[in-house]
Amino acid sequence: MPDTNSDTYKVLGMSCGGCAKSVTNAIQDAAPGADVVVDLDAKTVSVVGADAGAVQQAVEDAGFEFSGAA
Repeated sequence: MPDTNSDTYKVLGMSCGGCAKSVTNAIQDAAPGADVVVDLDAKTVSVVGADAGAVQQAVEDAGFEFSGAA
């Protein structure tokens, strides 16, 4: 059965749609099939299908600051 639990993380440095796309693509590259929803106003990313370590690495590799669980 697929993982349907969404985990939400604080990501600092996102300010535009391009940032959201970069973060989304980085997470999906690290965890193909992951569902990613970025909330620019809240500076969060909600992810289904990727563990926290993979999300953190992807976010940091994309040039943003991963600040843990939101």
